[in-house]
Amino acid sequence: MNFFYILIKTLTISLCLLLLSSVSTHSAAKEVAGVQVAATYQLDSSSLVLNGSGVRSKFFMDLYVASLYLPKTETDTQAILDSPELAIQMDILSSMITSEKMNAAINEGFDNATNGQTQVIGSAIARFMASFEAPIKVGDRFVFEIRKDSGVNSIKNGIRQSEIQNELFRRALINIWLGDEPAQGSLKDAMLGIE
Repeated sequence: MNFFYILIKTLTISLCLLLLSSVSTHSAAKEVAGVQVAATYQLDSSSLVLNGSGVRSKFFMDLYVASLYLPKTETDTQAILDSPELAIQMDILSSMITSEKMNAAINEGFDNATNGQTQVIGSAIARFMASFEAPIKVGDRFVFEIRKDSGVNSIKNGIRQSEIQNELFRRALINIWLGDEPAQGSLKDAMLGIE
């Protein structure tokens, strides 16, 4: 009788440990379309957590992996817009993405994110576009560090490209992926972690 009691107790403890380990690996780094996406992103003294990650595709081609990092996981877009800090990471997957095509896509994204009212943030968009002037190649990584109090830092392969302090621009940039007319609905869901 004691043997079966000990066996059942041991199996129960083993099962609990297995479940706990699977929960902790859920927040660990993951692979998306061949890209290793880190579980956290260090933004100055803050460690942001991966909220969600997905693939932007067009005409059955994978273009890039977009990942959203937040202070804590969140599925509500308004709460994300109000977040004091966050980061969006883009890992380029396709050689079809050129500087010209990226500029066109970003312009379209801002147009959709602002309901066609881009003139108010036109100069900020122009400065942001400078981040994509150099040739873009497979494996390039763009990170947009977004702070509510100081704006947007654009980084390419670890090198800072631009810094823009404009609240309307900050919100529009986030809305390119998470707004009412996102770049891709399934990508928005993936970044929100609700896919």
